[in-house]
Amino acid sequence: MIRSWNVLSRGWLAAVLLLPLLAFAAAPALSPEARLIDVYRLIQAGQSRVALERAEALARDVPHFQLAQLLYADLLLVRQGAFAGLGDLPASLPADAKEPLAQLRREASLRLAALTERPPAGALPREFIELPASSRHAIAVDASRSRLYLFENTHQGFRLVADHYVSVGRLGVGKQSQGDQRTPLGVYFITSRLDPGQLQDFYGAGALPLNYPNEYDRRQGKTGHGIWLHGVPQQNFARSPQSTDGCVVLANDDMQRLLHDVTPRSTPVLITQAIQWVTPVQAGVARQDARRLLEKWRTAWSSGKTELLMPFYSARFSNGTAAWDQALAKELRAAQGRAAELKDVSILSWRDQSDVLVVTFGLVNKGQRTGQVKRQYWGKEGGQWKIFFEGVIG
Repeated sequence: MIRSWNVLSRGWLAAVLLLPLLAFAAAPALSPEARLIDVYRLIQAGQSRVALERAEALARDVPHFQLAQLLYADLLLVRQGAFAGLGDLPASLPADAKEPLAQLRREASLRLAALTERPPAGALPREFIELPASSRHAIAVDASRSRLYLFENTHQGFRLVADHYVSVGRLGVGKQSQGDQRTPLGVYFITSRLDPGQLQDFYGAGALPLNYPNEYDRRQGKTGHGIWLHGVPQQNFARSPQSTDGCVVLANDDMQRLLHDVTPRSTPVLITQAIQWVTPVQAGVARQDARRLLEKWRTAWSSGKTELLMPFYSARFSNGTAAWDQALAKELRAAQGRAAELKDVSILSWRDQSDVLVVTFGLVNKGQRTGQVKRQYWGKEGGQWKIFFEGVIG
């Protein structure tokens, strides 16, 4: 019989008391993470023998899941009376082994917390103001919880369909420059899909590159490139919470789901220190405000008058073209004052030193069947929204 130990004082382990005990018959169909949590729950329920059996089975079935191996080893040591309890680091541990083990303990804490500290029912990230039906999914990464949330965009609104443990930068978040080993914070879009055949084994099941740095990042002088969502080498199950050069890294099974579900170019990815959850009603208020702003821009565009349109643009506007205002005036003349329709409107927000709106839409002038897809970045200047970047994508 395994010797009992006091874990109730450790918040990260005590949290499993809130989790339902999973039926043994269903265990083989569960994800490795769910099976791991089930072992912790069994420990708290006092079912030590069953916990050891399931930990052994998990370690055998998923031999590259380091945290599962550690839990099994912990249970064996406790059984032999050689270990004080889960969450502790043995005093005899070599110095070079303490940090990796501490990271694994941190991983366990984050996995447990993510299953007890659930998002409010029906809530969505504050930044997801509006997405068109063509954007079937949206992703939000909460760095403080090492968690990625996958939303489906349905006729009834956003629906949380999955969430996964992730790893972020070795030095945390808030990327500023190339090589700083931090994960960027902001609102991005998936630009492409890379399959394993196009990559080294280091990226595992595949990768989804992001458009970092975006135009707001560039305005702030941020540098770097190659920020991806990607998997892990085949010999690994997962990486420790802070262990990447800046990418967001998932277990390969979780990465495969993303690769299957998401669509490049139309899937937004929010990366934030901590997600601010809002109700659909709160999101609706923000959507109305943003829509009113965009409608004013559309009306000015449809007028065909540059003197009505130009006040929407910042004096610090830049899109890489020296005579951008002349190019815009030329584009306006070509529209010949025809009313414009905005299709597939996407509105995302971001807030750090200032407020930003990232707006994407198809601009179709009356009498045309298709038009350009524009992306605008709006920022607050003197309390007024101004466009500081506008470009054609696709």
